[in-house]
Amino acid sequence: MRVKREYRDRAGTEVAVLDALVDRADDGMTVFELRAAVEAEIDDLEEALSTLKADGLIVVDSDGSETVIKPDDRVVPDEPLDVDDEQTIGDWIRDRFPF
Repeated sequence: MRVKREYRDRAGTEVAVLDALVDRADDGMTVFELRAAVEAEIDDLEEALSTLKADGLIVVDSDGSETVIKPDDRVVPDEPLDVDDEQTIGDWIRDRFPF
């Protein structure tokens, strides 16, 4: 599943993180799981997580032994979006030429 369209105009790594989190919205993901799911350097991933947290688009839950990151409810689409139908020319360019 992909993040809502209104949140797709962010930096490529941020969108990739949100997409990965939306796929696992109920369970969330650890940093290690995100690292495996998102093709980005660790510094870029850390910066993306920091920005998304500051903007209130992710929620970080820590139970002491494990930290789980979940998407904020407002970024999760009500219905699954079809990847082919939702890809705009901007998305295509962003996917092909990461900034």
